[in-house]
Amino acid sequence: MKHFELSGTVREVGNKAVIKAFRREGLVPCNLYGLGMENVLFTVSDKDLKGLICTPASYIVDLTLDNGQKYACVLHELQFHPVKDNCLHVDFLAVNEEKPIAINVPIAVTGHPVGVQKGGKFVLNARSLRISATMANLPDELTIDTTDLDIEKRIVAGDLKFENIDIVSPKGTIICTVKATRQAKAK
Repeated sequence: MKHFELSGTVREVGNKAVIKAFRREGLVPCNLYGLGMENVLFTVSDKDLKGLICTPASYIVDLTLDNGQKYACVLHELQFHPVKDNCLHVDFLAVNEEKPIAINVPIAVTGHPVGVQKGGKFVLNARSLRISATMANLPDELTIDTTDLDIEKRIVAGDLKFENIDIVSPKGTIICTVKATRQAKAK
């Protein structure tokens, strides 16, 4: 899986006024936790964070704090402003090489479905799936071949099998389907 470099500044626990002051300066308050460690409070630049959150890709974040500490973590939760749509708060989850990581990974669809060749319409229902794997086995994307997909057939998460990866998303999650069109029904 790809890595993303991020640097932050350690902060103390503060009240609303302190947090609002950070946001006015273009900083986003963040929290790092997991693996039995104490919570680490820090801030990152809004501009630096955009490269991580404004993309469909998933990353292992290599976090470097101003006190010299380095952590490997993944994005856990984001909070956005309801009107302005800017990031208000980010939670990171610390990870290591041994323990499996549950993360959303984008889906890459390949092949030309048989149902589309017969006049059906291809519909992609899910753009990512939640998987669990160790850091060494995490893929950048899940490649799904749709060549054998016929009209009114679908691929669900339960149909997929990948080596060294467990799919955590519900087994009934529809990935893609080929819908019948008027043209296909007329044939």
